[in-house]
Amino acid sequence: MELIPGNIQAYAERFTSPESDLLKQVAADTYAHHKEAHMLSGHLQGRFLAMVSRLVAPQYILEVGTFTGYSALCLAEGLRADGQLHTIELREQEVNTARHYFEASAYSHQIVQHTGEAGSVIPSLPFTWDLVFIDADKPGYINYYELVLPRLRKGGLVIADNVLFHGQVLEEPVTGKSAKAIQAFNDHVLKDNRVDRVLLTLRDGVLLLQKNR
Repeated sequence: MELIPGNIQAYAERFTSPESDLLKQVAADTYAHHKEAHMLSGHLQGRFLAMVSRLVAPQYILEVGTFTGYSALCLAEGLRADGQLHTIELREQEVNTARHYFEASAYSHQIVQHTGEAGSVIPSLPFTWDLVFIDADKPGYINYYELVLPRLRKGGLVIADNVLFHGQVLEEPVTGKSAKAIQAFNDHVLKDNRVDRVLLTLRDGVLLLQKNR
């Protein structure tokens, strides 16, 4: 299901700040060489992530799911001068691809890559997070959320991607492993009084959560 008509998407991008040359390269290379290029955040969502990060001015960012590095580079734009972004990716090929772009960026000394299962890596990171971006395997969302929330500062943000999951969350009943997992996650945070939330119809759905206690 196309959630946002192509002409509306193009119009929105027209009135959005442009990507850097490096981000354009990441996007072009990903679409040219990766069979799952649709997973890339892209121009509009990337500028949203960058703006949120600049508003937060985070000391520590956690990204769960690196892919080819586009979203990490966007999030890194808001880091404090001595801040760090920790990004976790399971697939070694993606880790290597993203490293190439990170090393070409102005944030090479601030981005720390971790390879492995996010459920194992997250507890090993001894930081208080200011901003967390969850964009990994959908059945893991609830677990990742519960792992990071205790380490998120009050007022800190969690951004969860793909929370409309191609519109499949509207099906009755919801079918498919990932769609069911996303619906379960959405229901989970709906009942969580530790956060305030807004679900944005940006790209494939973005859930913005702010810790309130």
